Amino acid sequence: MLAQLHQVEQSLNQVILGKQQQIRLSLCCLLAEGHLLLEDLPGLGKTTLAHALANSLGLSYRRVQFTSDLLPADLTGISIYDARSQQFHFQPGPVFSQVLLADEINRASPKTQSALLEAMEERQVSTDGETRPLPSPFFVIATQNPLFHAGTSALPESQLDRFLMRLSLGFPERAAEHQLLVEDSKGSRLQFLTQQLDSDTLKNLQKQVTAVHVSDAVIDYLLSLVDASRNRNDMLPLSPRASKALLRASKAHALLAGRDFTSADDVQQVFPSVAEHRLDPRSSAASHSLSQILLEQTDCPL
Repeated sequence: MLAQLHQVEQSLNQVILGKQQQIRLSLCCLLAEGHLLLEDLPGLGKTTLAHALANSLGLSYRRVQFTSDLLPADLTGISIYDARSQQFHFQPGPVFSQVLLADEINRASPKTQSALLEAMEERQVSTDGETRPLPSPFFVIATQNPLFHAGTSALPESQLDRFLMRLSLGFPERAAEHQLLVEDSKGSRLQFLTQQLDSDTLKNLQKQVTAVHVSDAVIDYLLSLVDASRNRNDMLPLSPRASKALLRASKAHALLAGRDFTSADDVQQVFPSVAEHRLDPRSSAASHSLSQILLEQTDCPL
């Protein structure tokens, strides 16, 4: 199964050129059963990454463009009256997909944002007095434009905390962009993607993540990083939810590396993406300044 997962990673690297680290972290987020926030300028490949991930994993995929007039029911679905049967039938919304791309989430109203965040946390939707489970696996990739863009508003700290990771793809390197332009006439790279996994295999891999061993020494190092954030005035303290997210992401990183145990290096590799948006909600995804301070000032005895 791990070999198939590495084939998925290789396929994604052929679609999103020169972004190996971001692709690996995206897979870590999925394996850890978290949700991903991508912050970038338009046109840098956020939608392509989400679509490619769903295609290569054989998962159902929906995209929702968030706008100021988007209603919660537009996400979750509505009950429609059928005059012929004289009954209401529930019409599922796009949230009933295995990979949901919530595009430009910071353009939506707080009420609609809350509806999505509730579905992410509970993995179920309550409508018309009935609770309906969401598909499994369920992975939300939300995108947001930087705050200086018109029509955007910052997500509250409590909502940012629901995302296991925040990433930025950033601009491609010159060589990668050159290759992208040379191959432009061949059409989208997405059309050449083939399915490498199915949902059952992915769920088994997610179970394997929970079985990855973590030594007391690694847990102590992880807690030292978290404690360091709680003893400073220049950043928000990391919560126990953040500690659990960091542990799950570290274990997923170890599994992707082909190990059944977690090392301090796994913690260090995922820490900026897990912690930075929690330490400073108004920082950009490309900035890892506060998380780097904690990494540099926290002793690693391993």
